[in-house]
Amino acid sequence: MIKNYFKIALRNLVKHKAFSFINIIGVAIGLACFLLLALYVKDELSYDRHHANADQIYRLSRTFLSKDGTESLRLGHAAPPFGPLVKQDFPEVEEVVRLLETSWLVRHGDKVFNEENAFMAEANVFKVFSFNVLSGNPDKALENPFSIMFSRPMAEKYFGKENPVGKTIRLDNQFDFTVTGVFEPFPAQSHFHPEFLLSFSTLNDERVYGAERLRTNWGNNSFSTFLLLAKGTDPQKLEAAFPAFQDRHLPQDNGGKASSYSVLNLMKLTDIHLHSQLDSEIEANGDIKYVYLFSAIALFILLIACINYMNLATARSSSRAKEVGMRKVVGAVRNQLMSQFLSESLLLVTVSVILALGLVVLFLPILNEFTQKQLSFGVLLDPVFLAIILAITLLTGLAAGSYPAFFLTSFQPTSVLKGKVASAMRNGKLRQTLVVAQFAIAVALIISTAVVYNQMRYIQDYKLGYSKDQMVLLRMGNDTSTNYETIRQELMQSSGVIEVGRSSRIPSGRLLDSWDAYVTKGDSMAPADIGIKALTVDHDFIPAYQIQMAAGRNFSRQFTTDDSAGFILNETAVKMLGWKDPNEAVGKGFGYGRDRGQIIGVTKDYHFESLHQTVAPIALFLEPQRLNWTSVHISGGNVQQALSHIEATWKKHFPDRPYSYEFLDQRFGRLYAREQTQQVLFGVFAGIAIFISCLGLLGLSMFMAEQRTKEIGVRKVLGASVGNVVTLLSKDFLKLVLIAIVIASPIAWYAMDKWLEDFAYRTDIQWWVFALAGIVAILIALFTISFQAVKAALMNPVKSLRSE
Repeated sequence: MIKNYFKIALRNLVKHKAFSFINIIGVAIGLACFLLLALYVKDELSYDRHHANADQIYRLSRTFLSKDGTESLRLGHAAPPFGPLVKQDFPEVEEVVRLLETSWLVRHGDKVFNEENAFMAEANVFKVFSFNVLSGNPDKALENPFSIMFSRPMAEKYFGKENPVGKTIRLDNQFDFTVTGVFEPFPAQSHFHPEFLLSFSTLNDERVYGAERLRTNWGNNSFSTFLLLAKGTDPQKLEAAFPAFQDRHLPQDNGGKASSYSVLNLMKLTDIHLHSQLDSEIEANGDIKYVYLFSAIALFILLIACINYMNLATARSSSRAKEVGMRKVVGAVRNQLMSQFLSESLLLVTVSVILALGLVVLFLPILNEFTQKQLSFGVLLDPVFLAIILAITLLTGLAAGSYPAFFLTSFQPTSVLKGKVASAMRNGKLRQTLVVAQFAIAVALIISTAVVYNQMRYIQDYKLGYSKDQMVLLRMGNDTSTNYETIRQELMQSSGVIEVGRSSRIPSGRLLDSWDAYVTKGDSMAPADIGIKALTVDHDFIPAYQIQMAAGRNFSRQFTTDDSAGFILNETAVKMLGWKDPNEAVGKGFGYGRDRGQIIGVTKDYHFESLHQTVAPIALFLEPQRLNWTSVHISGGNVQQALSHIEATWKKHFPDRPYSYEFLDQRFGRLYAREQTQQVLFGVFAGIAIFISCLGLLGLSMFMAEQRTKEIGVRKVLGASVGNVVTLLSKDFLKLVLIAIVIASPIAWYAMDKWLEDFAYRTDIQWWVFALAGIVAILIALFTISFQAVKAALMNPVKSLRSE
């Protein structure tokens, strides 16, 4: 019997090639999209779970408060004294490990590289995190000062196939480190990726940092601090004890208790990647909102594909009503007929699933390249994924086959053979509802794509208040202060170089301040209850970036007092300090932290940070020892000549340091990488949703044209034109598309309005976006339906009338 069902199912698939193709392709594409996005979502949810103690590890973070209690700075790091004191005061904390991210100039033989992802790590780091140590003793590898461990790729880079343990390597041309081990790098699903581990005890050396500063420096919040809590510890209760802890240990500055301006928080290690968007992170994190978004898109695409399949399956089943009647007449029982319909449906879905897996294999490398991930097809062999695939196969097949199986087989043979059942099924409300649902999803995706595109264009065209084009960034460090002027003069000798300036930070990065940045203003130097960001620059920073002055002047080498007592504020800072006009602030007293002086100038506002944030209040002052970045503004006339001149100057003054540079606009683009990725994904999946929906419309229009063959023939004999027939077959479908547009528009508006809330500067959602999405959906649907409608209208009416 099963063999007979299988043969009949295959015959039906071959007999109705067009319907079979549409059904199989629609489900295959929808399921492939679902599986690809499911791989992406699973990858995002798996971060940091490779550590054996992942559920017990928490990160200590620090948030600074303004005097009104609002958050002014949210850091994912903390000051160095916190770690030992937390371990001392709280017995439920089993281990505390501190990490300090650094970068070094690494030399070994004739190999010299600027290396990032180097971490000063305490010796107990292996008790907290699960490192796979390949060589060396993890219990002692980081005990002694000037010890270093390499990741396996870095060990191969510097030492080839040799065992590096016991060898010496030189850092920053002054420190000799002994290699004590090699470890396997963390997987991609980690919120940080150390390539080098250096012994934390090295920081006790005064040339590196200093033991006293490690014990007493509460202002340097650059240390990642992780706590391993005892099993059963309630992290919320531990957090509740932190205010009293701070008041016991921190200096009582700023006119109040330490807990009044600083808050300590704990975040579970496995939550960092998706739930932490602080002002300082080791690496750029993901966002749980995007996980929800892509999960929803995956389900929507799969839902559209399943709706298509169910629509076509139920529509097609009505044409088999006479077959059902004849089978019942010759003795077939209802259970046999039900098994036949369900087996056919399951066979078709199974073919679709096999094709979908092939599409996943084909497109997975493209998705990996686009998202910069390492997604593997092997993950689909995980029991959970296999269960999902099996469930989708069964549910889709049974759902689509159940309608004809249970409904069509329930009628008496006489009713079926007279055509009463078929006529009742042709204009089913269920199919109309499903068509509306799938087009509503597709239209919502089109609207979302248009809104995201407009916002990205808005960001790209937004006036930042400074020049970001043709700005070359060099990380010289602050050890060049003695010969910097010589370097600058040589750079300026090229006609392609407009200006050269230095700063502690560069636009596109977050500005930071610290709790000891105590702001005062006016002649009385009274405390100001606001937080102002600090940016140390040189005399040429403002002209290099072509920042406009609103009042006063720029720093000048002719005024020696500028070096120690000159401040330049932006307009936002001036307004927050209570001056209505920038000119009022010029010449007034101003203090930042321990420095006192006066305001010599006010710049117009400029967007130093991302447009996700509002313009920050900024204070600029001169401090040569903190200028790590050099910005070279070049002309667009001969970029290559200017770059060659910059490289030659670098190699002349830094022969032992590798040359590297980047353009500011590239860094700026990375600020919105997630949004740009989202824009492309929205576009791709909106297109897929429309394509699958149109496959369904094509199939349904084919079915309706087939069912109304005789009616079309009669109408043509009576004088109906091709246009009349096309209108006849199209109008009912277009009504459904219009209803879908009405339903989708408010839903899409609400969702995208919420998305735009993440931007401090955002475009408005214009009415024409909805009109455009509606017109696109209608035109695509009309084209799809008309393709079959015109074909039906051009048929010879004689053949149409003979069709029955």
